[in-house]
Amino acid sequence: MTYRFLTLCLLSFLSVSVVAQQNSRRRVTSFLEVYDVTSGTRKVVREFNNSIEAPNWTPDGKWLVYNSGGLLYKISPDNPGEPVQINTDFITTCNNDHIISADGKLIVISAGTPEDRRSRIYVLPFEGGVPQLVTPLGPSYLHGISPDNNFIAYCAERNGNFDVYVVPLKGGVERRLTTAEGLDDGPEYSPDSKYIWFNSVRSGLMQAWRMKVDGSEQTQMTFDEDLNSWFPHVSPDGKQVVLIAYRKDDVAPGDHPANKNVILRLMPAEGGKATTIVELFGGQGTLNVNSWSPDSKRFAFVSYRLETP
Repeated sequence: MTYRFLTLCLLSFLSVSVVAQQNSRRRVTSFLEVYDVTSGTRKVVREFNNSIEAPNWTPDGKWLVYNSGGLLYKISPDNPGEPVQINTDFITTCNNDHIISADGKLIVISAGTPEDRRSRIYVLPFEGGVPQLVTPLGPSYLHGISPDNNFIAYCAERNGNFDVYVVPLKGGVERRLTTAEGLDDGPEYSPDSKYIWFNSVRSGLMQAWRMKVDGSEQTQMTFDEDLNSWFPHVSPDGKQVVLIAYRKDDVAPGDHPANKNVILRLMPAEGGKATTIVELFGGQGTLNVNSWSPDSKRFAFVSYRLETP
């Protein structure tokens, strides 16, 4: 009985591995989309024949910023023409952790370098320029900028533990805010600067949490028993939170891979039941960073399609 069980487990693992390898070799079509929370409708802004990830909406409402192939691009959400590359100088390995400051003047990015592939955080002018290093230690994965532009919040691995940290945007000594066992990730400031939202696996499944900006009063905000919820993003008016969730049986609680059937959910920022608003094929790259429009009526995301070889 035990041998048969182990054999079945091995065959299942090998089957999943083969499918994953096949998927990784298939060309991806990306759809940059916008969801209107007032009408409950979604609209494709542009279709891409390659992988794009993680749209931000600029505070002036003029641009959606995304990463693709290690570079950053911007495109109009309402009159999309050809994407415009944002000059990141020597950084050509941007990942999907990038945030625009509340005044629209700065963009903060996460990237490795050819010499050291561990992600670190840099800041540069939104119009482009030479990135300045903020976090000498890596890996560090950006997720939030305080509304006054004084601090950034990020997930970092230090001594084998992944926790939430903050550091002055101008650089300085980082401060650890979470110490729970397991992964704490996705920290993002609320628009009123009172809270940092994040996701944590400490309850057994990945759930959305909230804490004061000094790390106190860490409070669980979602309580789903069949979902792993990631990357809570607060609307600019501070009233709503959108997040992405994987079904429990599809992924390990601490994993957020690409090429999965996922759902986007909306919940009140003061807490309460989350409602499913979109089901799509996506995952990693779909909703990693805050993508709310400045009027809090829309948000952007990316869905995907794997093309037949």
